Amino acid sequence: MEIVKEVNRPTGLTLMVLKLPVHLYRIGLGGLLGGRMLMIHHVGRVTGKQRRTVVEVIRHEGGDKSYLIASGWGPKADWYRNLLHRPHATVQVGGRTRQVRAEPLPPEEATEIMADYYWRNRRAAKRLLPRLYGYAVDGSMTDFYAVAERVPVLRLVPVG
Repeated sequence: MEIVKEVNRPTGLTLMVLKLPVHLYRIGLGGLLGGRMLMIHHVGRVTGKQRRTVVEVIRHEGGDKSYLIASGWGPKADWYRNLLHRPHATVQVGGRTRQVRAEPLPPEEATEIMADYYWRNRRAAKRLLPRLYGYAVDGSMTDFYAVAERVPVLRLVPVG
């Protein structure tokens, strides 16, 4: 079985559905998404313009209150590249806003995090990951290593 296949970025109705959380945040209804999604306010690395992206929270770490997020479209996703270039950003989670610094995780740590995410969200992961991102995983660590090579994970650490 091919674990990872190339998938085109979404268009049409799929893209509209994926952009819906950004619009919810913009009109003040981000709280409806709870702590499962967060909106990142970041700066474009080329344009210098303010950008907004909503991503799923893979895990919220209580100790330092950091958020772990993954780039499902891989390391070429604009928001991911923007955060690597300018790691300081602002996030909105529900109704709260905070300043963060983005730190890329090493692949070994990302593999463990993705495996944990899969087991906590097995049903959705089996249906959505292959369809949306092209990642077909069966729960084996071999699969998670392959996915972690193509799905970078960032830790958003609160600052200030």
